[in-house]
Amino acid sequence: MEEELISAVPCSSLTIESVIRVATAGGLYGFCAGPRDARRIGLTGVSQASHVAKSIGKFGFQCGLVSGVFTMTHCAVQRYRGKNDWVNAMVGGAVAGAAVAIRTRKWTHVIATAGLVSVFSVLANSTRTDLKQD
Repeated sequence: MEEELISAVPCSSLTIESVIRVATAGGLYGFCAGPRDARRIGLTGVSQASHVAKSIGKFGFQCGLVSGVFTMTHCAVQRYRGKNDWVNAMVGGAVAGAAVAIRTRKWTHVIATAGLVSVFSVLANSTRTDLKQD
């Protein structure tokens, strides 16, 4: 039943939902990590508040971006192939990992990050699939 519902929902809707959820989680992480980082570098008052706000925005944006790229790629590959298996997660993870690492402009870093995120995506997808079967 859930598979039928997911196949009826457009990839753009799934991507927007994913971005909102994960960007919110990233923003919350920035809200928790920002004050600690500000105290570590000696900021107080308005400068500390500014640092925390920038931290919330930075982490929220980065997490939302990665989530959006992964979800859109995973969904597009799934729709193209007509199958819901580990290959979709692997391709989505590789593209999301490469999107994150591309700003370093070091190809070894891009390839390593794409591979690492791809492996974690496959493992997370297989764990989620195993939980659905139980």
